[in-house]
Amino acid sequence: MKKINKSTIFFLIGAALVYVIVQTLASLKIINTFWETILLLAGVMAIVSLGLNLIYGFNGQFSLGQYGFYAIGAYTAADITYRWTQLHSAEGLTVVFFIAILTAITIVVVQKAVSKIRGLDTLSAFAMYLAVVLAAIFAAVKLGQLVANPITALLNLLPAKTAQMIVYVIAIILGGAIAAEVSFLYGLPILTLGSDYFGIATLGFTIIVKVLLDNSDTMLGFQEMKGARGMIGIPKLTNWTWIFIFLFLTIVFIRNLLNSSYGRAIVSIREDETAATSMGINVPFYKTITFVIGSFLAGMAGGLYAHVNGFLHPNTFSFVKSFDPLIIVVFGGLGSVTGTVTASFGWALVLEGVLRLVLPDGFETWRYVVYPILLLIMMLLKPNGLFGNYEIPFIRSIVPPLKDKANNEKKSEEVA
Repeated sequence: MKKINKSTIFFLIGAALVYVIVQTLASLKIINTFWETILLLAGVMAIVSLGLNLIYGFNGQFSLGQYGFYAIGAYTAADITYRWTQLHSAEGLTVVFFIAILTAITIVVVQKAVSKIRGLDTLSAFAMYLAVVLAAIFAAVKLGQLVANPITALLNLLPAKTAQMIVYVIAIILGGAIAAEVSFLYGLPILTLGSDYFGIATLGFTIIVKVLLDNSDTMLGFQEMKGARGMIGIPKLTNWTWIFIFLFLTIVFIRNLLNSSYGRAIVSIREDETAATSMGINVPFYKTITFVIGSFLAGMAGGLYAHVNGFLHPNTFSFVKSFDPLIIVVFGGLGSVTGTVTASFGWALVLEGVLRLVLPDGFETWRYVVYPILLLIMMLLKPNGLFGNYEIPFIRSIVPPLKDKANNEKKSEEVA
């Protein structure tokens, strides 16, 4: 049986203490609803920023599209739970589920077919993907509508709260899955661009998503989203327990990913793309997989956010707000998971909490002046960010000793 590392034990104990302390303070009403909501938003922003840190901090792709995928996940999850609680139907769940499954299968099949065609340019490959995926979505909608009633009846056999929690958790995961699949399709033509051009293209994506959400009730036909008026009637199901679970799993996943061969390849591209290519690393593949994983985390965080206040508005996902996770990643330190999580909670507690209370009445907007000044001072004093490249021992890479060195040490012990 493999012995558990001390750093892992300390991390688990520390995480458990954080959860218990916050949960106890909230249960005993020592912290009011305002501060509890701030902590929930901080956890959501931490997940979004970790996804961006994976794309930008570890892989070196300057992206401003994180809020676009954040919005996709939020509205996807919200529509599923809205239909379940308000319309008492699992149609949203079944339709989105089959869209996610059939789209994933289609992408894999088309990818194998495209890889066998020599000399196929990027735009032609993108057109093939798009055409087949749209056909798969059409089939998924019909199939989802067909099985909606049986699934609804099956879920109604369970206790109401249990069924609601099942729909909620699946909705969050599906929100991340849809965001990831959209990022794959959108990434096909733009991942070949240079860093600056890639950032502009992703910023354009955020603007496109925001415009579509403004007209979701007219252009897209989702009357329940109410377009620019904002979506209401979303159940408030996100609490500290769910935020903690998803954030904990995200940190563990990123830690294990970075300490794997995939993670080494991802980081090597950031360090020197040309050298990585010369060493046989499939640069387009690792850029794509990093972009997709980061977008999945953003979509999942969006699903959590949608169920915090029970209200969504397109202005929440504007291109100006898309700079928030970028600022957090830079503030915490590029390529630092510890710094990103710490900066996310600091961002929420200071900007949305402390400054709102400290500034005089009528001057709340001045927090958007104070916050950049604090960030500017931080960048002047410590340009590498709050934590730089520092990581807590659990996340820090643990490199095993070389075989020759280990054998030599073993022989020395035997001689002694």
